[in-house]
Amino acid sequence: MPSLIPQIAKELRTALESELAPLGLTTQQGAVLMRAALGERSPRQLAQLVGTDTAGMTRLIDRLVAKGLLARSAHPQDRRAVVVEPTEEGRALLPSVFPVFGRVGGRLLDGFSEEETAQATALLRRMLDNLSQD
Repeated sequence: MPSLIPQIAKELRTALESELAPLGLTTQQGAVLMRAALGERSPRQLAQLVGTDTAGMTRLIDRLVAKGLLARSAHPQDRRAVVVEPTEEGRALLPSVFPVFGRVGGRLLDGFSEEETAQATALLRRMLDNLSQD
């Protein structure tokens, strides 16, 4: 089974990249844009959510800012920190981005019952928790 996880991750990434390419986004860029729209404004939190490090998140944010999809601003309580949020152009793109993740996620779980989906989610959560423990 361990060899299946990287295969699934690769196929999932490939499917997402294929559907996001016409929007001019990579999978990680689409995920950052969505998470920022959902209220995750801290680059550190975003990095954890999309599975990258601080330097990688800085590059992702730089690219989204350059595309006019995200804006950086000073954190209201911590002058050393920044927050990001979708621009008007970024928000306009979201109705096309959210369905991509839904469609591909639906394909991933095609044919699974609600019970099987819940069980798979619980098992993957446990695996993630196992690896996240220090």
